[in-house]
Amino acid sequence: MSHLTVHVPLDAGRAYDILIGRGLVDAVGARAAALGARAAGIVTDETVAGLYGARVRASLEAAGLRCGLIAVPPGEASKSYACYAAVCDGLLGLKIERGDLVVALGGGVVGDLAGFAAATLRRGVRFLQVPTTLLAQVDSSVGGKTGINAPLGKNLIGAFHQPRLVLADTAALDTLSEREMRAGYAEVAKYGLIDDPGFFDWCEGNWRGIFAGGPERDEAVAICCRAKAGVVVRDEREDGERALLNLGHTFGHALERLTGYDSDRLVHGEGVAIGLALAFRFSARLGFCSGQEAGRVANHLALAGLPTRLAAVPGGCGDADALLDAMAQDKKVRDGALTFILARGIGRSFIAPGIERAAVRAFLEDELRA
Repeated sequence: MSHLTVHVPLDAGRAYDILIGRGLVDAVGARAAALGARAAGIVTDETVAGLYGARVRASLEAAGLRCGLIAVPPGEASKSYACYAAVCDGLLGLKIERGDLVVALGGGVVGDLAGFAAATLRRGVRFLQVPTTLLAQVDSSVGGKTGINAPLGKNLIGAFHQPRLVLADTAALDTLSEREMRAGYAEVAKYGLIDDPGFFDWCEGNWRGIFAGGPERDEAVAICCRAKAGVVVRDEREDGERALLNLGHTFGHALERLTGYDSDRLVHGEGVAIGLALAFRFSARLGFCSGQEAGRVANHLALAGLPTRLAAVPGGCGDADALLDAMAQDKKVRDGALTFILARGIGRSFIAPGIERAAVRAFLEDELRA
């Protein structure tokens, strides 16, 4: 089985590999056995369970592992206290011990939820990420951020807990809806916008191949994972540079909260796409980058089928004050002051602390009228 490998060289015996290629879902058992586990608890959602649950379970059992499966409803709403408790109780019922494995099989929601359960169960159980969405493969499955949402905001309850291995089966993306592929693509483009203008150029010329499942797909996943791995090694706990990976997310997370984490209205990648466009337009408004570059970003995202305006949020997203209040719960807030990731151009993002609320409110008011 041919695949690409990206190594995450963390210290203290916590280094791990990200394997990227087609057919890796069926390698879960062999890889789990190689880690010395005797049992595994598969955490997934009801949709993914129907697609891949039996295959992963068969792979684990063929490798001699005792295993069970816990499925939660699909969608962001499952990153809740209630689902977290149900997953922990289910894993304890399966008698998962510290030397065993939690297998996170699914998209970003499952990865965050299962990873947080693994981080806290018995004060820390090993886990594997088996991401089945583009968004999870290029972003959320890598780097050890785990967590759930609180009523006051997204990802406010969580822990840093690195996986032991990531198996990114790019064939799994063949079963994604077009909407989910588009949503994941927002995170792909983000990596070019952060600090790699050449990759953004490449995306403009190759995004259709990513969607179609050509070799561009594996290449894009590897490039994004390599970029994220580098950032994680330099700043594992988001004390500095890692915050750049949140480009577009201050706006995007606020939109998710204001839509009640209702995936029918807005999924994470759509919020990120709007957030990326807003971050560049706000940067242009503040004089950091040109309006032409902000337009180029929005035009590319729109060409890929992604929303770029607040008006595109079904059912609306409230007024400027509601958006500001939602942003005030962002994890990057320091001493009550808003911190944004802004850009001096494509591939030139930076951390901008202490942005005046009045400037943000005026910008949002204009954007709501656009």
